[in-house]
Amino acid sequence: MPQRTDGRRSLGKHGEELASAYLLKCGFSLLARNWRTRAGEIDIIAQEGPWLVFVEVRSRRAGSNSASPHLGPPEDSITPKKRAKLVDLAEAYLFDVRWEESWRIDVIAIEIRPDGSMARLNHFRDAVGGVS
Repeated sequence: MPQRTDGRRSLGKHGEELASAYLLKCGFSLLARNWRTRAGEIDIIAQEGPWLVFVEVRSRRAGSNSASPHLGPPEDSITPKKRAKLVDLAEAYLFDVRWEESWRIDVIAIEIRPDGSMARLNHFRDAVGGVS
């Protein structure tokens, strides 16, 4: 079982690297990665102009050997419970840094081929709407 967990963790870390590179290419400034509290972790905290952006990265393997066809696309793993947790984590960060400007929560869904290359990246802006 540890091997499977390590593989999933490695896939997630690689997905976060790909997402970070994408955000930088799009002009975002990266402020933090893997910001943690007792309640959980925010994958990426970035800034886009005046907006503070909390980014949840969801990664899945792509291709015929992957579980993705059975699990669906990575963005489908953002449940109402996960949305609520993301809002709670974002609010904890906002309190810590005393941010009083606009903010949002984005989701980046990535499918990764067996060779490590990106098969698909979808960026969902304001994926957890109505929070700013």
